[in-house]
Amino acid sequence: MLFWIVSALLTVAVAIALLLPLMRGAASAPVEDLGEAAVYRDQLRELDRDKAEGLISEEDAGYARAEIGRRLLAVSGPAQNGGTSASSSGRVNTLAQAFVVVCLPVIALGLYLKVGNPEMPAAPLAERLENPGNNIELLVAKVERHLAENPNDGSGWDVLGPIYFKSARLGDAELAYRNAIRILGTSAGRMSGLGEVLVASNSGIVTDDARAAFEEVIRLEPGNARAQFYLALALEQAGKKPEALAAFEALAKASPPDAPWLTLVQEHIAANAGGAPLAGLPAPIAPNANAPGNPTSADVEAAAGMTATDRTAMIRGMVEGLDAKLKADPNNFEGWMRLVRSYAMLNEQDKAMASLKAGLAAFPADGEEGKQLIAMGRELGLPVEEALK
Repeated sequence: MLFWIVSALLTVAVAIALLLPLMRGAASAPVEDLGEAAVYRDQLRELDRDKAEGLISEEDAGYARAEIGRRLLAVSGPAQNGGTSASSSGRVNTLAQAFVVVCLPVIALGLYLKVGNPEMPAAPLAERLENPGNNIELLVAKVERHLAENPNDGSGWDVLGPIYFKSARLGDAELAYRNAIRILGTSAGRMSGLGEVLVASNSGIVTDDARAAFEEVIRLEPGNARAQFYLALALEQAGKKPEALAAFEALAKASPPDAPWLTLVQEHIAANAGGAPLAGLPAPIAPNANAPGNPTSADVEAAAGMTATDRTAMIRGMVEGLDAKLKADPNNFEGWMRLVRSYAMLNEQDKAMASLKAGLAAFPADGEEGKQLIAMGRELGLPVEEALK
C-alpha cells in the first residue's frame, strides 16, 4: 500500500511541475495607450492643415503621413488582435493541461502494470551479486568483483577464462588464462584454452604462441586430440604439407570411428594428399545417403565433362540448392558442414557465417556435432564467436 501512496504523490508532483508553465498562460497584451494614440491623430490633422496652407509639399506630406500612421498602428495593433490571440492560446493550454492530468498518469500506470511488479522486494546490486542464481552475467560480475579485491586468486581466473572465450571476449579470455597459468601453473586444460583463444584472436591462424601452448598440452597429455589437430593445422598453414599429412594421418589412426572430429581430419588428409584417398585409415561414420543436398551420381558424371566455368556455375547452383533444402529440413549435419565449407571456399563469408549460425541452431554448440561445426568454422577463419552469441 505504501508503494501506491508514494507513486500517487510522485505523480501529483510531476503533474504540478508540468502544469505550472501552462497555467500561467500567454502574457497579456499591453493596453492601448490612449494618450499616445491621440497625439498621433492630432499630428495627422495638423499635417493636413499644413498641407492645405502650402507649408509642406505633397511628397513630404506623404512621407510624414506614412511614418505617423506606422506609429499609430504600432500602439493600436495589440489591442485589436488581443482577443483572438488569447482565445487560441487558451484552447491550446486547456488541451495540454488535460493531457498532463489524464493521459500521462494512465499511460504510466498501464506500462507499470505490464512490466512492473510492486510485490518484488528491493534487491541492491551487492545483494544480487551474492545470490546470482543462474544469471551468468551476475556470476561473472561476482567473480570479477572478487578478483578486483583478490587478483592472485588463480581459481577465479580459471573460471573466467572459458566464460570469456564463449562470450567472444577474447582479450579478457587471454588475460584470464595467462593469470591462471601464472598463479596455478600449467595444465592441459588451461594451455589448450589459451591456445584456442590465440587461434580465434588471429582469425584461425595457429601463431607461434598458440603452437607453443598446444605443444605444452601434448607434453602434459600426449593423447590430446584437440592439440594434435591444431599442431597439424599449424604445419599445413606453414606450407609443410608432407608433415601436416603425417600429423593428420596419425590423428585419424588414433581416433575412434565415431569421433566427431574425424570427418574434418579426413578432409585435411585429402587436401594435403592432393585429394587422393589414403588406405589403412579408419573411415568416419558414413553420412546419410538420403540426406538432402547430397550430389547424385548423375551430378558427378555431368561435372566431369564440363569446362571450369560451367563447373563453377554448377557448383554454385548446387550450393544454393543445398542451402534451400537445409532451410526446409535443417536436420542434416553433413549438409551444414558441406554448406559452410562451400560458401567459405566461394569467398562468400557472410553466407558462410549465416549457414554456421543456422547449423548451430539445429545442432547446439554443446553437442558433438556443434563442436565439429565450430572447429571447422575456426579452421576456415570464420569469426565463430559471433555465431555463438
